[in-house]
Amino acid sequence: MKFVPMLAGATLALALSVSAQAQTLTGANTEDILAVAKNYGSASMTKQSNGDPQITGKIGGVSYQVYFRNCTNNKNCEDLNFYLGFLDIKPTLEEINDWNFNKRFSRAYLDQDKDACVEMDLDMVQGISAEYLDSQFALWKMVVEQFADHVGYES
Repeated sequence: MKFVPMLAGATLALALSVSAQAQTLTGANTEDILAVAKNYGSASMTKQSNGDPQITGKIGGVSYQVYFRNCTNNKNCEDLNFYLGFLDIKPTLEEINDWNFNKRFSRAYLDQDKDACVEMDLDMVQGISAEYLDSQFALWKMVVEQFADHVGYES
């Protein structure tokens, strides 16, 4: 009689494993990643100058990019780089340092023109769940909104 519950448990474990595998996303799943981006505002798929995929989007009126990085033949990318740069918003180094000291999961800096930038990376080499990808876009939305406020961006 112990065989039936063990078999049921093994079947459930196998079903959960197959379900998790079916939802695993990698950097090759560009359309699925774009679909998640569209849940947070307008977004479209474009290409970088080297041919690798890129998402260009807007969250709350603020433009951003998601660069697909470490790609093989312009696909099968290993990671994502979320990027926001404000042209002609030039905070002080102290304001940038304040962001980096008080915020987690993103990094801010001044680019070569002293414009405010913030980035966040997502490693996808081993694959991630659709739920985790959504949580990362939710985090990025928060970063975009808070950074825009932090540097004084007005839409």
